Amino acid sequence: MADDMVRDVIWVPIIHSQVDQGSMSESIRRLYIRRVGKQKWEQHVRSVDARWQQIRENLDLLNLDYRRVRLYQDGLPACGHEAKIVQDLAGAGSQNHQLLLDLIGRGAQLMGTESTELLLAEYELAQQVLCSMESGGSRTVGRSQQDASRRTLERRDAFIASRINDTLQVGETGLLFLGMLHSLDPHLPAGIRIRKLATEESLVKTQEGTP
Repeated sequence: MADDMVRDVIWVPIIHSQVDQGSMSESIRRLYIRRVGKQKWEQHVRSVDARWQQIRENLDLLNLDYRRVRLYQDGLPACGHEAKIVQDLAGAGSQNHQLLLDLIGRGAQLMGTESTELLLAEYELAQQVLCSMESGGSRTVGRSQQDASRRTLERRDAFIASRINDTLQVGETGLLFLGMLHSLDPHLPAGIRIRKLATEESLVKTQEGTP
C-alpha cells in the first residue's frame, strides 16, 4: 500500500494516576501502601507525574499539525459527553486529561474511543477483585477472574481499533493514549500504521539528524 494512503497512529503508552482511577483510587492506594509502604506509594506518585512531563516533552518534539490530529483516550466512552468527561477529570487534577485539553486547544479533535458497556464490565471485575483483597481475601487474582479480564480487554481493544478505523482519515494522525497492557495490532487493518511514542533520547537524535 502506498505511503500516502496509510493512516498513522502514534501510541502514547500511559500510566494512570490516582485521579484517573476514579472511585477505585482510594482502595488502590490503601492496598499499595499495605503491601509496600507509604514511602513506595509516594515514590510511585512522583514517578507517574514525571512520566506525564516526559510525554508532554516528547509530543512537542514531534511538531505535529494538531489541526490534523485526532485524540483517542483509554477509558473515554463514545457517549456524546466526551468533552465534559475530559474537562471534569482535568479539573480534578488528571495530567492525562489536562494534556488532552491542551492539545484540543491547539486544534486536535477529541474522539469517543471506548464502549460504555465494556468499560462497565471491566469496572465491575476490578471492583470484585479489590473488594476481595481489601476484605482479606486472596492476594492474587483467580484464574476465572484473569480469564474474564483478558476477554474483556480483548473486546475493548477490538472496539478501540474499530473506532480508529471508522474515524481516522487519510492524511490525519491519531494520538492514542492507551495503557501498556493493550494490544491493538491484531485488530487493525493493514492500512493503519501504529507506532509507540519514542523515548526522549531517540526523539532528540531524530531532531538532530543522528542515525
